[in-house]
Amino acid sequence: MNTGILHARRRLLLSAGAGLLLAVRPHARAATAPRGIEIAMAGTPTGSAVWFRPRGLRLKAGQTVHWVNRDTGNVHTATAYHPDNGKPLRIPRGATPWNSDYLLPGESFAVTFEIPGVYDYFCLPHEHAGMVGRIVVEGPAVPQAPYADTDDRLPAAALAHLPQVADILRDGAID
Repeated sequence: MNTGILHARRRLLLSAGAGLLLAVRPHARAATAPRGIEIAMAGTPTGSAVWFRPRGLRLKAGQTVHWVNRDTGNVHTATAYHPDNGKPLRIPRGATPWNSDYLLPGESFAVTFEIPGVYDYFCLPHEHAGMVGRIVVEGPAVPQAPYADTDDRLPAAALAHLPQVADILRDGAID
C-alpha cells in the first residue's frame, strides 16, 4: 500500500479521535460539577403533612440552594418573607427577595445567597400548614432572634416550624 495513503488514513483517524475526545470532555466536566445544595419539598401521599428538608440550613456566602419538588401529588413554592411577596421582611436588608412560583413535581428553583444573615421563607399554598424554612448565611454577628418584631404576623404553625438560629449554626442542617 502507498505510504502516502497510510499517512493520510492515520491523520484522519487521529483527528477523528481528538474530535471525539474534545466532544466528550465538556460533558464529563459538567457531570462532575458541583450542583449546589438541595432542599427537598415534599409531603405525605395524602397531603396531610408537607415540609422542606432540611428546613434549617447553614451556608457560606456565595453558595447556591436548589429547591426541588420531590412531592408526587402537590405543587410547592419557595418564597422569601418580604414585602414584595406580601409578607413582613424576614431576610437581610439589601438581599434580593425571591419567589419560585408554583413548582410541579420534579421541577426546581435556585437562589445564590451572597449577603450574610438569616433568611426565612415559606411555601405559598402551605404556609398555614407550617411549610417554612430558615437559611443562615454565615457572617459576623448573625442575630439569634432577628425577626422577633414580626413574629406576630406569621401563622402559628409557620412560627412553630422555624428552627432556631443557634441550632442551625451548631448543627449545619435541621430536618
